Amino acid sequence: QLQLVESGGGLVQPGGSLRLSCAASRFTLDLWTIRWFRQAPGKEREGVSCISESGGSTNYADSVKGRFTISRDNAKNTVYLQMNSLKPEDTGHYYCAAKTLGCSYRPSDFGSWGQGTQVIVSS
Repeated sequence: QLQLVESGGGLVQPGGSLRLSCAASRFTLDLWTIRWFRQAPGKEREGVSCISESGGSTNYADSVKGRFTISRDNAKNTVYLQMNSLKPEDTGHYYCAAKTLGCSYRPSDFGSWGQGTQVIVSS
């Protein structure tokens, strides 16, 4: 099974930036679509951004458009989420998840998940 490990979270002030990484092992990442999800306390898991196997197609939740950028380096078996202009409402636990055959917004469609990394946006 594909194993995913997230990193890069932390505490940042509003307006700041973070770059999250999702590193894969056991299989090459270029066969998989990757989505970043986040979950804030007391809220449902939300799809943030998704990238196709080749990186040629991406999508973003309306709440992060223009601020977040998803990318991948298949040679390094890693997907990134660059988060700029962070807001307190971006606070949450961020997970990457993998599936084949295209992006989906449903968490249940993704078979491989990392443990997540915590992002706190606060002054």
